[in-house]
Amino acid sequence: MVAYKSVPLFGGAIVSDLPDHFADVSKLREVPDNQEVWIDKDGFTSIIFDITERVGGPGTGPEIDGRALTTHLEELVGGDIDTTKVWNTAETEFTKLDGKYPAYTLFATQSPKVGKSQDNSSPDFTAIFTTLIRLEKLNTDILITVNVPHIQGEYDEEDIDLELGKQGKLIGDAVEYSARIWDSFKIKDWDLFGHV
Repeated sequence: MVAYKSVPLFGGAIVSDLPDHFADVSKLREVPDNQEVWIDKDGFTSIIFDITERVGGPGTGPEIDGRALTTHLEELVGGDIDTTKVWNTAETEFTKLDGKYPAYTLFATQSPKVGKSQDNSSPDFTAIFTTLIRLEKLNTDILITVNVPHIQGEYDEEDIDLELGKQGKLIGDAVEYSARIWDSFKIKDWDLFGHV
C-alpha cells in the first residue's frame, strides 16, 4: 500500500497529498514559478501542478471546458499530438474545492513517432492523466498531470491492453495518485492567483 504525505505547493498556497516516495524536482533543478514538479524516486512517473492563464471563451460547460482540456493537451504533447490517443475524459470532483469550480480529467497515451531513434531509455509509450480545474473568475486554469512513461523492461507488457481495459500496475498506481489528489487538493491562499 502506498504511503502519502501532505505537501505544501506554491509556498503553501495549495496543499495536496502526494506519494511518500516522490521527490521535489526543484531541489535538483530549476522549475518555473508556475509549476510544481514531483518525480518518483523509484521509477519514472512524474506529477506536475501547473498554474496557467485560462484558455477558451467565457462561460463553462462540457463543450467549452472540453475544448480547453484539448488545447492544454496539445500544448503538453507539442508536435507529438498525431501520436497521442485520448482514451476518455470525465468530470472530476475535488472533495475540498467548492463545486462551483468545474474540473475534468483526460486519460491519453502518447507513443514515440515511428522512425524516431529508439534507445533503451525511450518509452514504448507514456500514459498521461491530465486534470483541469477551471477558475473562470480568476482567469486561471490549474493543470495536474501524472505522466507515466512505460520503458521496456520496467513494466509487464502482458498486463496492458488498453482496448480491453487492462491498465497494468503503473497506470493503476497513477489512477490511485490522481484520486488521492482529487480528495486532498486544497487552495489555502487564493491570493496566489492575483486579484480580480
